[in-house]
Amino acid sequence: MQIAIGAIGIGIVLMVGYLIIAQVNTALPTPTEAYNNSCYHRLLSDTTYCNTTAVYCGPLSDNTSTSVTCASTAYINGLGSTKMTVFAGFGLVAVGIIVLAAFGLINVFK
Repeated sequence: MQIAIGAIGIGIVLMVGYLIIAQVNTALPTPTEAYNNSCYHRLLSDTTYCNTTAVYCGPLSDNTSTSVTCASTAYINGLGSTKMTVFAGFGLVAVGIIVLAAFGLINVFK
């Protein structure tokens, strides 16, 4: 019984953690990073410098500015990793509760 209560407590902590991470994700603006635009003052049909995928940004199709602003991939990847860790914790708690229920049923029918 004490183990079941502990598992439920861990589940509550994980749910609160998930809610906090979800709120942080929606509340904070996604940080941006600026990179040099290799397509600046070139023809948009130039496949060497334009219409190619930049290191962090998508395809370059702007030849009027010296820099390209993109979402921070480190921020996006870090938040995604944190979410996956919390989801893994949910799975572990679910497995723990299933095992505890099985032991409880075994003890009832003994």
